[in-house]
Amino acid sequence: MTREEKINLARNSSTPPEILTELSRDKITGVRQAVAQNTSTPPEVLAELARDRHWSVRWRVAQNTLTPPEILTELSRDRDNDLRWYVARNPSTPPEVLLILVVDNDEYVREEAESNLRRRILRP
Repeated sequence: MTREEKINLARNSSTPPEILTELSRDKITGVRQAVAQNTSTPPEVLAELARDRHWSVRWRVAQNTLTPPEILTELSRDRDNDLRWYVARNPSTPPEVLLILVVDNDEYVREEAESNLRRRILRP
Protein backbone atom coordinates (compact mmCIF):
# COMPACT_ATOMS: atom_id res chain seq x y z
CA MET A 1 0.00 0.00 0.00
CA THR A 2 1.35 3.45 -0.90
CA ARG A 3 1.85 6.28 1.56
CA GLU A 4 -1.09 8.17 0.03
CA GLU A 5 -3.38 5.13 0.26
CA LYS A 6 -2.46 4.67 3.92
CA ILE A 7 -3.12 8.34 4.66
CA ASN A 8 -6.47 8.24 2.87
CA LEU A 9 -7.45 5.12 4.79
CA ALA A 10 -6.34 6.73 8.07
CA ARG A 11 -8.42 9.85 7.32
CA ASN A 12 -11.58 7.96 6.44
CA SER A 13 -14.10 8.06 9.27
CA SER A 14 -15.50 4.69 8.08
CA THR A 15 -12.20 2.88 8.57
CA PRO A 16 -12.68 0.17 11.22
CA PRO A 17 -11.06 0.81 14.63
CA GLU A 18 -8.74 -2.18 14.32
CA ILE A 19 -7.31 -0.78 11.07
CA LEU A 20 -6.88 2.67 12.65
CA THR A 21 -5.09 0.99 15.54
CA GLU A 22 -2.71 -0.73 13.13
CA LEU A 23 -2.14 2.49 11.16
CA SER A 24 -1.40 4.37 14.40
CA ARG A 25 1.83 2.35 14.61
CA ASP A 26 2.96 3.15 11.07
CA LYS A 27 6.50 4.46 10.64
CA ILE A 28 5.24 7.28 8.37
CA THR A 29 4.47 10.37 10.45
CA GLY A 30 1.78 11.54 8.01
CA VAL A 31 -0.15 8.30 8.50
CA ARG A 32 -0.06 8.68 12.30
CA GLN A 33 -1.12 12.33 11.91
CA ALA A 34 -4.15 11.26 9.87
CA VAL A 35 -5.12 8.66 12.48
CA ALA A 36 -4.78 11.27 15.24
CA GLN A 37 -7.14 13.63 13.38
CA ASN A 38 -9.75 10.99 12.62
CA THR A 39 -12.78 11.42 14.87
CA SER A 40 -13.39 7.66 14.65
CA THR A 41 -10.06 6.79 16.24
CA PRO A 42 -10.59 4.88 19.50
CA PRO A 43 -9.71 6.80 22.69
CA GLU A 44 -7.03 4.30 23.69
CA VAL A 45 -5.29 4.87 20.35
CA LEU A 46 -5.49 8.65 20.83
CA ALA A 47 -3.92 8.16 24.26
CA GLU A 48 -0.98 6.36 22.65
CA LEU A 49 -0.67 8.98 19.91
CA ALA A 50 -0.68 11.72 22.56
CA ARG A 51 2.74 10.35 23.54
CA ASP A 52 4.04 10.02 19.97
CA ARG A 53 7.67 10.93 19.39
CA HIS A 54 6.74 13.46 16.70
CA TRP A 55 5.26 16.80 17.79
CA SER A 56 2.96 17.03 14.75
CA VAL A 57 1.14 13.84 15.75
CA ARG A 58 0.58 15.16 19.28
CA TRP A 59 -0.70 18.42 17.80
CA ARG A 60 -3.30 16.48 15.76
CA VAL A 61 -4.49 14.67 18.88
CA ALA A 62 -4.92 18.03 20.61
CA GLN A 63 -6.95 19.32 17.64
CA ASN A 64 -9.28 16.31 17.45
CA THR A 65 -12.63 17.44 18.85
CA LEU A 66 -13.38 13.91 20.05
CA THR A 67 -10.17 13.52 22.03
CA PRO A 68 -11.29 12.57 25.55
CA PRO A 69 -10.99 15.26 28.23
CA GLU A 70 -8.45 13.26 30.25
CA ILE A 71 -6.07 13.16 27.27
CA LEU A 72 -6.51 16.90 26.65
CA THR A 73 -5.81 17.47 30.34
CA GLU A 74 -2.59 15.48 30.03
CA LEU A 75 -1.55 17.38 26.89
CA SER A 76 -2.25 20.72 28.59
CA ARG A 77 0.76 20.07 30.85
CA ASP A 78 3.21 19.64 27.96
CA ARG A 79 6.17 22.02 27.61
CA ASP A 80 5.33 22.64 23.93
CA ASN A 81 3.58 26.02 23.75
CA ASP A 82 1.99 25.20 20.40
CA LEU A 83 0.56 21.96 21.74
CA ARG A 84 -0.96 23.77 24.73
CA TRP A 85 -2.41 26.36 22.29
CA TYR A 86 -4.18 23.58 20.38
CA VAL A 87 -5.53 22.20 23.68
CA ALA A 88 -6.72 25.70 24.63
CA ARG A 89 -8.50 25.98 21.27
CA ASN A 90 -10.23 22.57 21.39
CA PRO A 91 -13.96 22.90 22.23
CA SER A 92 -13.76 19.62 24.16
CA THR A 93 -11.13 20.84 26.63
CA PRO A 94 -12.65 20.82 30.11
CA PRO A 95 -13.39 24.28 31.56
CA GLU A 96 -11.18 23.56 34.58
CA VAL A 97 -8.23 23.01 32.22
CA LEU A 98 -9.01 26.22 30.36
CA LEU A 99 -9.01 28.08 33.69
CA ILE A 100 -5.46 26.83 34.27
CA LEU A 101 -4.41 27.76 30.73
CA VAL A 102 -5.65 31.35 31.11
CA VAL A 103 -2.64 31.89 33.38
CA ASP A 104 -0.21 29.98 31.15
CA ASN A 105 3.27 31.44 30.66
CA ASP A 106 2.62 31.78 26.91
CA GLU A 107 0.47 34.76 25.91
CA TYR A 108 -1.04 32.98 22.89
CA VAL A 109 -2.11 30.03 25.02
CA ARG A 110 -3.66 32.44 27.54
CA GLU A 111 -5.52 34.33 24.81
CA GLU A 112 -6.87 31.16 23.19
CA ALA A 113 -8.02 29.72 26.52
CA GLU A 114 -9.82 32.98 27.32
CA SER A 115 -11.41 33.00 23.88
CA ASN A 116 -12.58 29.39 24.25
CA LEU A 117 -14.14 30.19 27.63
CA ARG A 118 -15.88 33.27 26.18
CA ARG A 119 -17.32 31.22 23.32
CA ARG A 120 -18.78 28.80 25.84
CA ILE A 121 -20.29 31.52 27.99
CA LEU A 122 -21.78 33.40 25.04
CA ARG A 123 -23.07 30.29 23.27
CA PRO A 124 -26.90 30.18 23.41
